[in-house]
Amino acid sequence: MGDGVVKGQRPLPLHTKIFLGLVGGAVSGISANVFLGQRPEVEWIVRTVTEPIGQIFLRMLIMVVVPLVFASLALGVAGLGDVRKLGRIGLKTLLYFLLVTTLAVTIGLTLVNAIRPGEGLPEEVKVQLLETYRGQTTQTLEQAGQTRFGIQMLVNIVPRNPIAAAVQGDMLGIIFFALLFGIALTFLPPSRAEPVMAVLSGIGEAMVVLIDLAMRLAPFGVAALIFSVTARFGFDLLIKLGLYVFTVILGLALHQFGVYSILVRVFAGLSPWRFFSAIQTIMITAFSTSSSSATLPTTMRISEENLGIPREITGFVLPLGATMNMNGTALFEGVTVLFLAQVFGIELSLSAQLIVVLMSVLTAIGAAGVPGGSLPLLILVLQTVGVPGEGIAIILGVDRVLDMCRTALNVTGDVTAAAFLARSEGHVLMPLPSIAEPIAEIKRADA
Repeated sequence: MGDGVVKGQRPLPLHTKIFLGLVGGAVSGISANVFLGQRPEVEWIVRTVTEPIGQIFLRMLIMVVVPLVFASLALGVAGLGDVRKLGRIGLKTLLYFLLVTTLAVTIGLTLVNAIRPGEGLPEEVKVQLLETYRGQTTQTLEQAGQTRFGIQMLVNIVPRNPIAAAVQGDMLGIIFFALLFGIALTFLPPSRAEPVMAVLSGIGEAMVVLIDLAMRLAPFGVAALIFSVTARFGFDLLIKLGLYVFTVILGLALHQFGVYSILVRVFAGLSPWRFFSAIQTIMITAFSTSSSSATLPTTMRISEENLGIPREITGFVLPLGATMNMNGTALFEGVTVLFLAQVFGIELSLSAQLIVVLMSVLTAIGAAGVPGGSLPLLILVLQTVGVPGEGIAIILGVDRVLDMCRTALNVTGDVTAAAFLARSEGHVLMPLPSIAEPIAEIKRADA
């Protein structure tokens, strides 16, 4: 060093710690599965140690979602000031969600038609999987039977009691009430609105402090969550469904690193490399928790701090995205429907596949942002095009792994939407890297 002073090592960044926890948990879980199999000791460790630790971490994140969404969305709407501006941003947001989600389903259907993973599944494997996951399938079918998709779902967006909606975790109801509450604040005189906005701002800031506390536990919580999944996950099942898993993950990867790279470069003016570097923590948290809702607090904080997206944009777009913008879920549903149709020897026509596209986009909007939240709605899509809903048992064993992957895509899509909206409204985001920047960084390190 130039001054001869020996500097101490810098602490590891949070995303590096979380990644190390992810790798450590995965290696430990895979080792336990390979060398110990389904022995009672492994199940005991999962049930009494790693699952409770992982659930505590998840609950700490989910705990702040309702107050954070309400405060952020109401403030975001009130901060826009003009209801006409809100309408313009809302329309652009919804159109972006619909177009990008439709593109995701199209990618999935193109791949599954080209690869045709369902045609090679042996009959004995199909029977074995249907028998193994019969109980879990019955429970999911019952949930699907209670799901009402259509006009009633639109009616249910308006909560009779916003407090009850908060208690039940009804995110669409909470979002609707928060939007109206924020609009109402714009009609009040400033002397009346400002104290309420100050309280909401205080709530939001307090939730950020709680998020920081929870994220300190993230490396341990992530390691515990991943260990629980990999220790129970049988590699024989992964091999049996390998072509299906490959098709889904290939589609997700193409959308994640292909489509999103183009979108952030063209519509947000950001370098894809810098963009993905800035949201590493978001993607790792989404992957490990399999929950858009649990990742939302982290998504909002990092989008503001690392990308420079204004709070009124993150407060409006990201809560909506965590509930409505499910690109990965829609892609997964499209692939799964055609895969199961191929398994059962059902040839879906072009018109039937167009119905799959439409239903996948619409049901992805209604999917819960929690692990496995898309499965009941997936059954509705299956039944709509004549594929037996019971066939979902064939993919249940690998769903958690695919859920982790598609949640990372869902959450990344929310951030791209917020970046697009911010730039379209004239905000300057994180600048593109210059050639001199890496050189300047090296000189600063040597100074």
